[in-house]
Amino acid sequence: MSKIIIEPKDRVFVLTGAGISAESGLPTFRAEDGLWAGHSVEEVCTADAWVRNPEKVWLFYAERRAAGFKAKPNPAHTALAELEARLGDRFFLCTQNVDTLHEAAGSKRLVHMHGQLDRARCENECGRPPVVDNTVYTTLAEVPRCACGGRLRPHIVFFGEMPLEVEFIEEKIAASTVMVVIGTSGSVYPAAGFVNWAQRQGARTVYIGPERPLNASSFTEIVLGKAGQVLPGLFEVQ
Repeated sequence: MSKIIIEPKDRVFVLTGAGISAESGLPTFRAEDGLWAGHSVEEVCTADAWVRNPEKVWLFYAERRAAGFKAKPNPAHTALAELEARLGDRFFLCTQNVDTLHEAAGSKRLVHMHGQLDRARCENECGRPPVVDNTVYTTLAEVPRCACGGRLRPHIVFFGEMPLEVEFIEEKIAASTVMVVIGTSGSVYPAAGFVNWAQRQGARTVYIGPERPLNASSFTEIVLGKAGQVLPGLFEVQ
C-alpha cells in the first residue's frame, strides 16, 4: 500500500465518522437494521422525542455515556493524534462522533459537529454554554436544571437540528490542501458534502474505510481496510 505524502505546504483536514469508533466497540449511529443500540432514531434523537419523553432520551444517552467510559482509543485514533503532533496548526480534525476517543488519544485541534456525550446544555437555548456532565443518570429527576430554569438536555445534535461550528468547519476546509475522510458512509449531510467543497478548490481527497462510500466518485484515492489497521504508518510527512 502506497503512503500518503504530506508536503511542507499541505494543510490537512480530517473528517471521521462512526466507523472509527466502531473499532473501539461502540455501535455505529445507524446499523443495518435502522437502529442505534436497539432504539429507533425517532425515539431518542429528535426534538419531538425530547418533548415527548425527555426521560427516555436521557436514559438512552446515559447508557451511551457508560459505554463510552469503557471504550479505549484504537490505533486509528492514536495515528491521527500523532499526525497532529507532527503537523501542528496545519492539521484539523472534524468528527461526526459524539464520544471523546479522539481526545483520549491526544487530539487537540478538533470539533464535534454533532455534539458531545460528556456535555449538557439548556433546552431553552438561553445562551449559556454547554457544561461538562459525565453523570450516568438513572431517572429524569436526577438531571439538574439550568440557571434559567430550563432542563438540561444532552449536548447532542438531534436529527433536524443544525450541526455545530459549521462556519468554522467551512473555513478549515477552504484552507485545506488534503482532505482525509475516515469511516463514514457518505450518506449524512452536510458532512457527506465536505469532500466536494474540498475537491472544488483542488484539494487531494482520500477515503479510508472497509467499504466504498456512497460518494466514492468524489475521492481521488480510496484506501479500503479498517482504519485501525490502515492508518498507522500511512502518512509520510516531508
